[in-house]
Amino acid sequence: MSKRRVVVTGLGMVSPLGNDVETTWSNIIAGKSGIGELTRLNKDDFPASAVAELKDFNIEEYMEKKEARKMDRFTQYAVVSSQMAVKDANLEINDSNADRIGVWIGSGIGGMETFEKQFEIFSKRGYRRVSPFFVPMMIPDMAAGQVSIAIGAKGMNSCTVTACASGTNSIGDAFKVIQRGDADAMVTGGAEAPISQMAMAGFIANTALTLNQDVTKASRPFDQDRDGFVMGEGAGILVLEELEHAKERNAPIYAEIVGYGSTGDAHHITAPAPGGEGGVRAMIQSLEDAGINPNEVGYINAHGTSTPYNDKYETMAIKEVFADHAKKLAVSSTKSMTGHLLGAAGGVEAIFTVLALKEKILPPTINLDTPDPECDLDYVPHEARKKEVKVAMSNSLGFGGHNATIVFKTYEE
Repeated sequence: MSKRRVVVTGLGMVSPLGNDVETTWSNIIAGKSGIGELTRLNKDDFPASAVAELKDFNIEEYMEKKEARKMDRFTQYAVVSSQMAVKDANLEINDSNADRIGVWIGSGIGGMETFEKQFEIFSKRGYRRVSPFFVPMMIPDMAAGQVSIAIGAKGMNSCTVTACASGTNSIGDAFKVIQRGDADAMVTGGAEAPISQMAMAGFIANTALTLNQDVTKASRPFDQDRDGFVMGEGAGILVLEELEHAKERNAPIYAEIVGYGSTGDAHHITAPAPGGEGGVRAMIQSLEDAGINPNEVGYINAHGTSTPYNDKYETMAIKEVFADHAKKLAVSSTKSMTGHLLGAAGGVEAIFTVLALKEKILPPTINLDTPDPECDLDYVPHEARKKEVKVAMSNSLGFGGHNATIVFKTYEE
């Protein structure tokens, strides 16, 4: 069976660097940080104060307050970003095509904020005062569910929950749905709103978060002085479409998605396998799926969390996969500017990877002031780089030993 070609025709995003794709991308290329002091919670309750919150985001600009109150923040972010992506793709969904358009949106932890608020109500006032919307607001699949309702998509509707790989796995899974012929278009990516008391407490307890009080310098992937990641929030959504379907309606085409790899470490619940062994296999799988030689890849948007083990092992994995070509690759971590959006990271970073191909400019890794000798690749330090590349890769690695890689290439007839 021949594989159907799949292209990216729409992009939508809300992020710590902007409430749309254009603003976020402009700030990424300018090397600006979206990280600041914790404002949503009492920062004095936590030793970690650096977070990447959305700024000036008002959900009532996008939907009725009555509807918004039935959604956790992560679902709100997904709905808004999905509507942006569908509009960007000029995709009209109606009775004639709704059952051939699906939604696949991942989230690492879903409605953590809703859970906390409703448990507090239960503790103080009893079960009768718990909201009837508690469960449908909390469960991670509700981003996909609410998006399908909002845009009228009646095709395959799913959610991948693989921690910090959720967004990338969702995009890869949606890609395969179209490739095998089960849908003509998929609205896909990741959404997360984890800036809550228990999420902060939990990640601090397992020593994952940075305690750096200089917040704009707190996320420093591949730097010798890195000490943990910065938690961020938002959503990144793409419209993937079968090529002929996109061409028939003269859709804009950003890039082609050509490869997907997904593996498990079978090693540890939080620590990556030594040497990034699972990541090695995911990257190799994605390249084999794409039918692309490793030497053709010009840019990698790394997982690059700014944690000691991840950055070291991901570097080792890239060198294992690409051998001598690894030194010629441009690699960057946009988490240096956005923070770590957990299940949404793969969604926003896929968008950055696609735009790097289309706009012929590679995002930088900021705060790389003291390079770690064990992290010795070209991480595009400090400033974006104008460079045309034909093939680019995005990596995501998650707690539980989840590894996911997707490969994009410049679209050609």
